[in-house]
Amino acid sequence: MSNEPPEDDPFRKKPQDDGSQPPPAPPPPPSGGGGPYGGQGPYGGGGPYDGGPGGGPYGGGPGGGPYGGGPGGGPYGADPLAGMPPLADSGRRVLARLIDWVIVVVPLALIGIPFDIYGKVSDEADVADVWQTNDGGQWVFQLISIVAYVAYDTLMTTKKNGQTVGKRLLGMRVAMLNDGSVPGTNAALTRAIVLWLPALICCACLWPLLLLILILVDKPYKQGLHDKAAKTVVVSTTQ
Repeated sequence: MSNEPPEDDPFRKKPQDDGSQPPPAPPPPPSGGGGPYGGQGPYGGGGPYDGGPGGGPYGGGPGGGPYGGGPGGGPYGADPLAGMPPLADSGRRVLARLIDWVIVVVPLALIGIPFDIYGKVSDEADVADVWQTNDGGQWVFQLISIVAYVAYDTLMTTKKNGQTVGKRLLGMRVAMLNDGSVPGTNAALTRAIVLWLPALICCACLWPLLLLILILVDKPYKQGLHDKAAKTVVVSTTQ
C-alpha cells in the first residue's frame, strides 16, 4: 500500500502565489557535456541535491535542499510552513495528549484486572521490585499496552486527517512538514513509536517531560523528538 498522500488531500498546504517565485531556469546550452550529476562538464556545477539548472532528483529552486524552496533553503526549503495554518499552542497540545491518554488507559485498566497487574502494587511496594517480579501475565499486559497506544496514535493520525480525538476536540492536527499533508502510515507509525515506546518501557515520567521541554524550546517548528523523527508538525485547525 502506498504511503503517499492523495493529490486531493484537503489538508495539503496551498501553493503560494505572491510573485516572489524565481523565473523558470533557462534551458541548458546545446554543448558543454553535462555530466551524470547535472551542470557543465563531467561532474558539472549542479550536484544530485542542488537546485536550479542541472539540479538532480531532489533539486528545488536555486540553492534549495531536498524538498526545494527558495534561495538558501534548508532541508525543508526556505519556508515549509508557507500556506499552512499556524503552529498549535503548546498548552493545547498537552491537554490533547492527556485526553488521548485517558481514552486508551481506561479500557486498559479494565483489561489489566484478569492479568493481576495491580496485585503486587501497594503503598509499601517499591516500583523496581514490582518490575523485577513481573510474571508472564504482566509482561503480556505490557505488550498489549504498547500495541494499544501505538496503534491508536498511528490509526487516528492516518485515518482521521491527522487528528486523534484529543486533537480534534482542541482544534489541531498533525501535518507533514514538507507539504502539510496528512502523514502516511510510515510517518505516523514512526511518530507513535518514538512518542510512546520509551514511556511505556522505562521512562514513564521522564520521557513525556523531555518531549514537552523540547516542544517548548524548539525553534521554529515546536517539534518534539517524535515530530523530528517523523518530519511532522502540529498545526491549528481553527483561525
